[in-house]
Amino acid sequence: MSANLQLSDLDPAHAVVDAIVPAGEPWLQKIAKGQLFRIVDSEGNQAVDTLFFNADDAEEHYSLTHTIQAQGALYLSLGSVLMSSAGRPMLTLVADTCGRHDTLGGACSCESNTVRYALEKRAMHSCRDSFMAAIANSPYGLHKRDIASNINFFMNVPVTPEGGLTFEDGVSAPGKYVEMRAEMDVVVLISNCPQLNNPCNAYNPTPVRCLVWNPA
Repeated sequence: MSANLQLSDLDPAHAVVDAIVPAGEPWLQKIAKGQLFRIVDSEGNQAVDTLFFNADDAEEHYSLTHTIQAQGALYLSLGSVLMSSAGRPMLTLVADTCGRHDTLGGACSCESNTVRYALEKRAMHSCRDSFMAAIANSPYGLHKRDIASNINFFMNVPVTPEGGLTFEDGVSAPGKYVEMRAEMDVVVLISNCPQLNNPCNAYNPTPVRCLVWNPA
């Protein structure tokens, strides 16, 4: 296994949370400091749009800019530390069998579906819709203004030499996963992407599995 890949020895049978998130659905969960959180790409090449918030103060959230600056890299991989908008570590990637995850592509929305594809795609369900649905009755005090730039786990969005973005075939495969240790109490908000027009998920959105373990 290459230097940026690492298996986990955690047994799903011992997880305290084990949830299947269907394609196109959101998932909201609190993860305590020290707990381990794994996302499994069950069928391969699925895009998992993910946000993290400080569980005690939703105004502190995952920050794209702080994370890129802290690690000096555009993509997330083994050892990456997800930084907050206050410049504090939120989670650390401690196991990864995929090897690269996107920070730049953002979440699909009715507007982006229209711009990227066609006017008739505007009404298609999007990750932005899923985020809004999940926080509508959230017990964590999340609001529309709290939805900032997200991570796209398993998604392949190369940066061109000219500084543009391209959405390419995914680099994941069935059963690959990424696992993180929470460095503070966090709330994770996932939209398991419903996008039918994006080659990153092979034009076929599929379920993912989310697991949480208590620290040893």
